[in-house]
Amino acid sequence: ECVLRNNSQVGWYSPMKLVTFEHSDGDLRPGVMTERGVCDLVASDSTIATSIREILTQGLLDQAAEVASNSTAVFVQDPMLKAPIVDPQKIVCIGLNYRNHAVESGMAIPEEPIVFCKYPSAIVGPEEPISVPSLSDEVDYEAELVAVVGRRAKNVSAKEGKQCIAGYTVGNDVSARDWQLRKPGGQWMMGKTFDTFSPIGPAIVTQDEIADPENLSLKFRLNGETLQDSTTSELIFGIGETVAYLSQVFTLEPGDLI
Repeated sequence: ECVLRNNSQVGWYSPMKLVTFEHSDGDLRPGVMTERGVCDLVASDSTIATSIREILTQGLLDQAAEVASNSTAVFVQDPMLKAPIVDPQKIVCIGLNYRNHAVESGMAIPEEPIVFCKYPSAIVGPEEPISVPSLSDEVDYEAELVAVVGRRAKNVSAKEGKQCIAGYTVGNDVSARDWQLRKPGGQWMMGKTFDTFSPIGPAIVTQDEIADPENLSLKFRLNGETLQDSTTSELIFGIGETVAYLSQVFTLEPGDLI
């Protein structure tokens, strides 16, 4: 169980939470989590895109919010929630980006972001199992803040980079440490991207509802025991700075995960 908690005052209203759920016909559909249940956006408005990534790509967040607040909206109770973005084009990860984690690992504070990637095949939802591979004896966990890109970003400034984020979710950066650290050449990507090694969700909270993404508590619990208790204020490279750094090299697209 990975948990994010807001340490800032963001107002009395409920934030918009975007989810992907499994419909009764087996299809995956986009939804908005509300006090009335999960709004089935497709059943409520046949003109809206059929995935969260497409909603972001087409700039339909306002339409999604309007649909979910409409009196004719269709709601589903207790649906099976999947990863909110099931098909990201890119999963970009920043290694050793928490100051306290770098210190406890005995590693020097990085002077630039340490970048590696996971493949979309690593994505699973919040209630789906992680498959522990027989090839590894050192599978480890890390609760992470996950930023979801909402607008295309190429060669942007740090200020612009932060504005390109649609919202945030929580993830578990599962790692096979023996592959990551003790294979020839240091196989960071291979150790991090086994199938199911990137659980995310359950929801994306839109960025305008989070006063400060760099002031969130971040916890990891295993069978009720808290094994990780940190805060995003420990980030070495902030959200906007990271987007700006990455966008020098490749274009970030809506639905990409950082």
